[in-house]
Amino acid sequence: MLKRVKRSGWWAEKVENPESVAEHSFRTGVIAFILARMEGLGEAEANRLCTAAVFHDMHEARIGDMHKITARYIHVTKELERGVEREQAAGLPAPIQKSIQGALELSEQERAILKDADYLECAFQAKEYLDIGYKGAQTWIDNIGERLKTKSAKSLHAKMKGMDSNSWWKGLKKLD
Repeated sequence: MLKRVKRSGWWAEKVENPESVAEHSFRTGVIAFILARMEGLGEAEANRLCTAAVFHDMHEARIGDMHKITARYIHVTKELERGVEREQAAGLPAPIQKSIQGALELSEQERAILKDADYLECAFQAKEYLDIGYKGAQTWIDNIGERLKTKSAKSLHAKMKGMDSNSWWKGLKKLD
């Protein structure tokens, strides 16, 4: 379902076909793993944060992705999100339910890293939109930069701001 739920905040910036929540969650997982390692956590903790990132927006399969305008009028609490997640996992075998719920029970440090990964993914997406002409995405990049907590996320954000989002492949040569 999350492949069909679009990240709705981008509609305010006139992005007609924004990425899905599934796409966002995948890249957040990659970023969470990298941030965890950059912040000095071990591989097991990085794997745990990657897993948490994959599941962090699973409730949006039921309640949708509510952007800031919607959130001004409809308040979704963490308790509601956890209730939706429990309901979603209810049909799964008990050990899997426990694993999913456990993946979302994070320490304060892990929550900070996951939140930064979530924000940073949005900033990377904003940079991609900015680079193809959505000028309003610059505000997203700037606002996200002010919210980041970890040193590693701040560093990656600063590097991203000065790059072309399409530069990763330029200069690649065929492998022999």
